[in-house]
Amino acid sequence: MKYTLTKDLETGNALIDNEHRQLFDAVNKLMDACSQGKGRDLIEKTVRFLNDYVAKHFRDEEQLQIQSKYPGYSAHRQFHEQYKQKLTQVENQIINTGATIATLGKLNEIIGVLITHIRMDDKRIADHIKASS
Repeated sequence: MKYTLTKDLETGNALIDNEHRQLFDAVNKLMDACSQGKGRDLIEKTVRFLNDYVAKHFRDEEQLQIQSKYPGYSAHRQFHEQYKQKLTQVENQIINTGATIATLGKLNEIIGVLITHIRMDDKRIADHIKASS
């Protein structure tokens, strides 16, 4: 299953939506490589990208929240911090033990959490930003 930025995932904020597309592209490339038996070659690179992506994307989102005085900023930031910790743990497991079915499963689970976060929380932020503009 390919990840695409469908209407239910679009926030309407160009910056956020563009960054989400970058995320989906990286994950889709990894999934394609896995389906061709080449996933192990790409997983470390993808996890490093995800860590860099998450750091930048979350920083961008938090700036937008601060600028728009988003009332859920503290809780949203707390989610971001916990998410970054979990992603770093998976990255360390992959680096230390290599790409296994278990680590790929954990990575897939973490990506699923991020997709749900986009669908629910990021859309709320975008709605708030639109309303406060």
